[in-house]
Amino acid sequence: MSHFSVYVTAPDEVTALAIARTLVEERLAACANILGPITSVYRWDGNIEVAGEVALIAKTTAERRDALVARVKAIHPYQVPCIVAWPIPAGHQPYLDWISAETASSA
Repeated sequence: MSHFSVYVTAPDEVTALAIARTLVEERLAACANILGPITSVYRWDGNIEVAGEVALIAKTTAERRDALVARVKAIHPYQVPCIVAWPIPAGHQPYLDWISAETASSA
């Protein structure tokens, strides 16, 4: 089974925590780390913007990744949220097994 880290930015810690809790409660992610304030610089509507945000990294399986992305899109306040996933090619096997167990839909 392959595993993924999914990086998401949110406008504030309250929003990031709500997204993280939803993902874990619905077994779409085994866990999510919320990273302290970040500064994002990006182009939007032809302007360069600078904004404070909070990042979260959710850990999931390949089988749950698409559902996780869909759920974040459904509950995220941004019109175009940052949601990117990258595979976890290796790791501590008991941790990877735990991710699999915690995201199993029958658990």
